[in-house]
Amino acid sequence: MVNTNLKLRFKPVSHSWVALHPQPKGVIQFIAGAFFGTFGPMIFYRYLLQCLYEQGYTIILMPFNFTFNHYVEAGFLMREQYEILPELVRMASVAGYDYEAYLDDKNFSWIGHSLGCKYISLLEGFTALPPEPQDREKFIRNLLSYTSDESQIKSVIADINILFEELKRKIVEDRKLIYSYVGREIKINSLFIKGQVSVLLAPAIADTGSAIRPQFLADIIDNLGWGVKPTVEETRNLIKDSGLFNIMGLVCFQSDNIAKLTCEWFTNVLKKPPHVFIKYFEGGHLKPLGIQVGKYVINLFDQPFIESVQERNRGFEHHVIQLLEELKED
Repeated sequence: MVNTNLKLRFKPVSHSWVALHPQPKGVIQFIAGAFFGTFGPMIFYRYLLQCLYEQGYTIILMPFNFTFNHYVEAGFLMREQYEILPELVRMASVAGYDYEAYLDDKNFSWIGHSLGCKYISLLEGFTALPPEPQDREKFIRNLLSYTSDESQIKSVIADINILFEELKRKIVEDRKLIYSYVGREIKINSLFIKGQVSVLLAPAIADTGSAIRPQFLADIIDNLGWGVKPTVEETRNLIKDSGLFNIMGLVCFQSDNIAKLTCEWFTNVLKKPPHVFIKYFEGGHLKPLGIQVGKYVINLFDQPFIESVQERNRGFEHHVIQLLEELKED
């Protein structure tokens, strides 16, 4: 049963913000768009997050730095998940809340908007990386086969290997910590996000030119080796080569020119997710942003500027929640 009397309150945990649900059926890790994910996602996405919280989910807002090296930030986000996990159990135990959902990482889901979707895609793609270092190197070299920059290839291989070892150590630490808190074991199915549902809202996998204008300036940055990493091509190769993305939902908007190419690539080229998990709605790229004022929702950067809670739910939130539930049941 949905509890609409619950108040969404975030507390800082590690580098993230957590709204702990008293009786959680799962956890949603939310990664917002570039600007709004850095400056106050708990404000800009307030209405969507409140709706998800009322459905019974603990919410984790995961921040990221403004950088062109998305490999590094994806690694930070993965470390952050394992940094927060034991703290969820500890906080719930102290507060007298239910913590059962936190003991199996299949109860953890991801929702991203815009650039946040790229990070989720990288985390899922990394799930396919082989466990053995020599096999991982072969996988990464194949991924970056179009480049002749050996230093870049070696840098990515080194970063991935370091991340693998750190995550393995962190999982052991998490198990010990959680057992010391509640005398229970946790089930972790993968170093990354294997088996975890994800919903991508207006995903934007773009190049340096999308962030830097005019184009000639972006070209200079790319030529100096300071541009977006991984590139659009590298990201798409990682997604294709992973063979995953079967429990992903895709949400696109009819007036959205920013995510248009990424949505088309997922549906027409990758032909994933399955057709039933692809939704198209009215609105533009910033439709997920919104703040409730009484019985109305202010659509901060979309039309109509003001609409009733019922209208907003019918046009967006209801469908996102339904999509999430359908994916979890699949």
